[in-house]
Amino acid sequence: MKFESLKEGKAAQIMHVGPFSEEGPTIEKLHYYIEESGGQRIGKHHEIYLSDIRRAAPEKWKTIIRQPIA
Repeated sequence: MKFESLKEGKAAQIMHVGPFSEEGPTIEKLHYYIEESGGQRIGKHHEIYLSDIRRAAPEKWKTIIRQPIA
């Protein structure tokens, strides 16, 4: 584990509900939205985990996927 500083700026984000292994289509949807809106992705996306995976069933896990944009 390591700590990183992220310089927050303009970003697009989407909520994914379900296991981490099924995030792919949600990320593709986010990328499509950015492109259709005239945005440009900058760097890597990051994730904000809202659910305690020790207590919630995988199909109920909530994750915010945030992509920095220009």
